[in-house]
Amino acid sequence: MKKIISLGLLLCSICWQTAAKDGYKIQLKFKDVKDSAYFLVHYFAKPLPTIYITDSGKLDKMGASVLSSDKKITGGMYLIMLSNRKTYFELLLNNGDDLVITINDSKELPSKGLSIKNSPENEDYLKYEEFVRVISEQHQALSTQLAAAKNSIDSAALKDKMSSKMKELIAYRNDYSSKNPNNMLTKIFKALELPKIPEGKHYLENGNEDKDYAYRYYKAHYWDNFDLKDGRIINTPLYDARITEYFEKLVIPATDSVIKEADWILAQTRGTGDLFNYTLSWLANFSQDSKVMGMDRVYVYLVDKYYAKGDASWLSNDLLQKHLDHARELSPTLIDNVGYDITMKDTSGKKDVTVSSIKSKYKLLVMWDPTCGHCQKEIPELDSTYKAEKLKAKGLKIIGICTENIEQVWKDFIKKHNLDDWIHLYDPEHKSNYKSMYDARVNPTIYLLDEKGIIRGKHIDHSNIATLIEMLERQEADTKKGTSK
Repeated sequence: MKKIISLGLLLCSICWQTAAKDGYKIQLKFKDVKDSAYFLVHYFAKPLPTIYITDSGKLDKMGASVLSSDKKITGGMYLIMLSNRKTYFELLLNNGDDLVITINDSKELPSKGLSIKNSPENEDYLKYEEFVRVISEQHQALSTQLAAAKNSIDSAALKDKMSSKMKELIAYRNDYSSKNPNNMLTKIFKALELPKIPEGKHYLENGNEDKDYAYRYYKAHYWDNFDLKDGRIINTPLYDARITEYFEKLVIPATDSVIKEADWILAQTRGTGDLFNYTLSWLANFSQDSKVMGMDRVYVYLVDKYYAKGDASWLSNDLLQKHLDHARELSPTLIDNVGYDITMKDTSGKKDVTVSSIKSKYKLLVMWDPTCGHCQKEIPELDSTYKAEKLKAKGLKIIGICTENIEQVWKDFIKKHNLDDWIHLYDPEHKSNYKSMYDARVNPTIYLLDEKGIIRGKHIDHSNIATLIEMLERQEADTKKGTSK
């Protein structure tokens, strides 16, 4: 029900006509609002309240105003919004448009009480919004009746009626699309169509049922009707939800898979202006913020292939340089790279210990601060897991590195929590530069190295260290089996 009610905000039509000149002209006339400031704003990939100001003006004593610009714009769904930010309506604005808009009753906004001239597509959009409003009211009335239904027969009948309302909406879209195949509203209707999975069971070549068919079909056809070549899509509320669902729910969360899909969608949107820019920025943020271990490889890849080659054109030189520097710092700490070898002092402060000299199948580098609240909880839990899961017997040695020069507090913590099985190191003279080498921006920062010093895990904790080692053991066993065949 909520989806139907919100469709009026989500669906739009963008004029596809060739503009005679750049910019726009909008003649406004409010019949019941005067002496009021207002804004011309636009959507940018997300629905309300995410909007961006394009222009502003003020209604005169007669409620009239004219907005104009000779600067080229990207078409899309825009809004006229009064300064109270509660009174607004949507319009479809394209580069070169000359619109005459009359608001008869501002209390009827956003979907009623206005007319838009000089734009057939805006007229189509207003008709569609009115249709959606009527369907929504009917659907809501049926929903109220359903809540009060006294038996299953009445409930089933009401559900059928509610379903028929949705079918009416779909039929409206299909009819409009068939009559106006080149209109932007048709493109939006198509973009909102999610893949419909063929019914029935599906089978593999060996005769077994294909239990992954629905997922693979849905993913393969996800973008079929979404025109990623039309840059005006960015100025609608559609794109962010779609790209988010695709990468968070459909793309396998492995670096190779994400990189492949990122290259594909960036190739599709290249040349679309802000749509490409948004896609690249979204992917960079997604890979940086991901909780999936190793996804920073995607970020480094994007910076190297796109940012460093001039594709992040919206960034200032300073911000671009920060991305380039950060990617360079991350590169040595990526999964499957050989970690830096570092030399530090033991607890006596006299003996130098080099990490590579510590022989074990696995080495857990734990960079921590005994005064850090999170460390005070994590370090004992990590030690408990180490002992409970018998990780020492699996060849794991823990190398604790104190990140602060608070020697006595550090030693007291080690003694209090019986961290005797750990190898404890620190860097009182700041010679090792380990924080930069291992991107240790927060405490604790934890890496898992194998016997060759190759990074096998990073930014892990007590809850997943045993699982990670178990996975590595299985991979090793599978490799040995494959070699022996």
